[in-house]
Amino acid sequence: MIGSVARRVGTRLALAILVLWGAATLSFIALHLTAGDPALAILGGPDARPTQEVLDQVRLEYGLNDPVILQYLRYLGRLATGDFGQSYQLRIGVLAAITEQIGATAQLAITAGVLAVISSVALALLTAHRRPWIRSLSSGTEVVLASTPTFIIGFALLIVFAFTFRVFPIGGNNGVPALILPAATLALSVIGTLTQVLRNELEDVLEQPFILTARTRGLRDSAVRVKHALRHAAIPTITMSGFLVAALLGGSVITETLFARQGVGTLLLNAVYAKDIPLVLGVVILSAGVYVVVNLIVDLAYTAVDPRVVTA
Repeated sequence: MIGSVARRVGTRLALAILVLWGAATLSFIALHLTAGDPALAILGGPDARPTQEVLDQVRLEYGLNDPVILQYLRYLGRLATGDFGQSYQLRIGVLAAITEQIGATAQLAITAGVLAVISSVALALLTAHRRPWIRSLSSGTEVVLASTPTFIIGFALLIVFAFTFRVFPIGGNNGVPALILPAATLALSVIGTLTQVLRNELEDVLEQPFILTARTRGLRDSAVRVKHALRHAAIPTITMSGFLVAALLGGSVITETLFARQGVGTLLLNAVYAKDIPLVLGVVILSAGVYVVVNLIVDLAYTAVDPRVVTA
């Protein structure tokens, strides 16, 4: 058992390194293919109006005149030593810049994730194997949520709860009230998919013979669903944790911008506009790292829910 788990973890770690390398490589290529002069970004953008001599000096100092492949290899070498470089725009280390903003994004993502998971589990338990009209109503709502872009959901929440009824503030990072609408926006964007997956699994489990046995022992329907069916339907839902993390990380860029919140998403968007290559690459690698860690935890969680997964 221990050997199987060790091999599984080793394989996932090897894949994690490939994912991080792929994220760093694709981001590096994409940024170098976009229009804009990194030297100009380093000097503060077009408004700085640097002379050609100053631009040439900056390109020489940062190695921007070197072949792209040489810049790429040099970049990978720095990453291997944990050096993410310095932000062109902020004039501080990339890790320091991300650290300043990661707390706000983590707060938003964790709140939205907890809200999404609790809501999805509750909805799935309440609608699985119920009357057709209940299931149809729930499924239709979930399809609408899953297919609606995050910014549309955010705009709708703003119009209703911030502009019309003025229950919550329009945006910002000041206190819990300012967190509710952004967190709800992110949560609603993933609740539809999570609920559909979990309900389908629950309906399959509720038809199994052991569920009938549990009912014949006199257990209430709610106890059967929570104590027996939910555990057996949990593995596919745990698999969706990777999707949940990716959706929250991707949605944070739009949500933080829409609600004027400070965070890693806003930091990334500003860095892209400014062609701040080190900062963009740092945020991308951080996001890939979080995704990799979550998927590794998910793999280990499989063994806790169903040890047979390890030997499969």
